[in-house]
Amino acid sequence: MSAAFTIVRARPLDDTPTIDPALVERWLTEFIRDELVRRRGIHHAVVGVSGGVDSAVVAYLCARALGPRNVVGVRMPYRTSSPQSLEHAALVIRETGIDERLVDISAAVDGYLAQEPDASSTRRGNVMARMRMIVLFDQSAKINGVPVGTGNKSERMFGYFTWHGDDSPPINPIGDLFKTQVWQLARHLGVPDAIIDKPATADLIRGQTDEEDLGITYLQADRILNRLLLGYTVEDIIAAGYSSAQVELVKRRVDATHWKRHLATTALISTTAINEFYLRPVDY
Repeated sequence: MSAAFTIVRARPLDDTPTIDPALVERWLTEFIRDELVRRRGIHHAVVGVSGGVDSAVVAYLCARALGPRNVVGVRMPYRTSSPQSLEHAALVIRETGIDERLVDISAAVDGYLAQEPDASSTRRGNVMARMRMIVLFDQSAKINGVPVGTGNKSERMFGYFTWHGDDSPPINPIGDLFKTQVWQLARHLGVPDAIIDKPATADLIRGQTDEEDLGITYLQADRILNRLLLGYTVEDIIAAGYSSAQVELVKRRVDATHWKRHLATTALISTTAINEFYLRPVDY
């Protein structure tokens, strides 16, 4: 595991987290093989391909780790989804050579929301995200495979995901990569520029972008997150020249969403509670 600590490094005068893309590619393809084939005896993976850079990177990695014919890329549009997202998802599937499945989730989502006509846009978006996870897990069961997660570290630290939606897959190869690092890896892997360069969006609400929702660019957020995770205090980061409003925004989001990065909290009544005391050997 010591090699993990050689991948991410911060330069003294520039907090933008950088990676060695070739090393990270080798590390993550081996991670996918190890977690699926060696640990679980499973040779197939299912990826929800949204048309964004995160799912594109995961699709490329899975194709290289398992072989394109052992990976299914599932496009799951809702009726208000961006046509461009659907086209870019199709482009990823063509470029990687993975198998394709198109599942329109509109009827399933609308069937439930018809009984909740006053649901807010946030609730509606969460229903869509969780419906997509139902599809991915069922498609995985169909081929005796495993759904692979596509959430990056920046989103996870901000809590910018649907709990028991985007975070549900049992493995996630890019969960320890900041968004800016995902962009670096995407260029190395050959993900099309049209996908890398467009504004990041969850595509749950028409016209929505991640950075507008978060109130900060990923570049600035990642620099601040990187310092926070290295142990710098808010005061240290502001003293280094960062905007106090931005630093406080990032710290507030991280603190307020800590609960989303954990499994359900279990009431302990024994010394063998699962995931508290009882761990598989690899966890020690």
